[in-house]
Amino acid sequence: MKDSDRYLKIVEWSEEDQCYVGTCPGLFYGGCHGDNEAEVYKELCEIVEENITLYNMTIG
Repeated sequence: MKDSDRYLKIVEWSEEDQCYVGTCPGLFYGGCHGDNEAEVYKELCEIVEENITLYNMTIG
């Protein structure tokens, strides 16, 4: 299992923003957004991987 598999990734429609919003509450605040649900999920997964890599570099 990859480290990123341990984190919940959420993509949901925001009525307020009129777009999909991707978050990973167990890893970072904020997230990503866009018009295509699949693309937002892909971008969110990339952000999660980047955050894990950066974290591992700082504690390394």
